[in-house]
Amino acid sequence: MPTTDIAERKESNRRAANVTLPVPLLQAARVLKINVSQACERGLAAEVAKARTEQWLRDNRGAMDAWNAHIEEHGLPLAHYRQF
Repeated sequence: MPTTDIAERKESNRRAANVTLPVPLLQAARVLKINVSQACERGLAAEVAKARTEQWLRDNRGAMDAWNAHIEEHGLPLAHYRQF
């Protein structure tokens, strides 16, 4: 599924959620006319992406370690074709 901009997502895919924020932060956001829902969504999307990356790295650590060990033992595949 292609990634879409937050503004392009259909409203039917949205659910209300209660979020507790520090009062000074919320007041500053209102003064600066920041859309708190959109800012929270962007922040949550970034955290989800970070967690997925970390999970992928954990899940694939064994394969990466095995490949690195193979390279150390046998060198780079097709290295004899390199011109640098």
